[in-house]
Amino acid sequence: MTLERQAVRPPAQSRGAGPAGQPAAQQARRRSRRDEILEIAVGLFATRGYHGVSMDDIGAAAGVTGPALYHHFAGKEAMLAAALIPVSEQLLAGGQARIAESGDDPAAALAALVDFHVEFALANPAVIALHLHELDRLPEEPRRQIRRLQRLYVEEWVGTLTSLRDGELSDGEARVLAHAAFGLMNSTPFLGGEVDRARRAELLRAATLSALQG
Repeated sequence: MTLERQAVRPPAQSRGAGPAGQPAAQQARRRSRRDEILEIAVGLFATRGYHGVSMDDIGAAAGVTGPALYHHFAGKEAMLAAALIPVSEQLLAGGQARIAESGDDPAAALAALVDFHVEFALANPAVIALHLHELDRLPEEPRRQIRRLQRLYVEEWVGTLTSLRDGELSDGEARVLAHAAFGLMNSTPFLGGEVDRARRAELLRAATLSALQG
């Protein structure tokens, strides 16, 4: 499996002073180091599997000792949740924004959704690999939260498809097509580098739109 380097964005945080009056710049440095560790952990989970990676492995790769690593994350489950929950939130918010920007034009909304998701999939293959293979490693509550966000994101696609193909598709049929489209777009963890990124994006967009437009 070939995984491009990808960015993992943490949940939005306040930019004011932190606990005990710590300056915002110091908090930003702390968040930045946390993000670096999280990115390393995601890459290791994606390439070696969740159970194939220990906290010591992550610490060694990040150049962080055990106590310092646990200062940022309680354990591997916390790292996995920190990677997957914000991504699910960002997908839902991004999809909703693209639909809103398209006004009452479902064809434009669908094209915008496809562009948005393809770009995400190409930029974040390791995160997609975690979603596909490691989501069940999470405790029940964060797993339920992610599943709910995913369902809401799917329903944005369902609404767009049923509007575009009015009278042709039921909600259930549109849901089948949406999941099939995600299968196409989320294939990025398995794509090699023999085709350049721009061409991969073009192929994925064209294949997805063809499958959805009928």
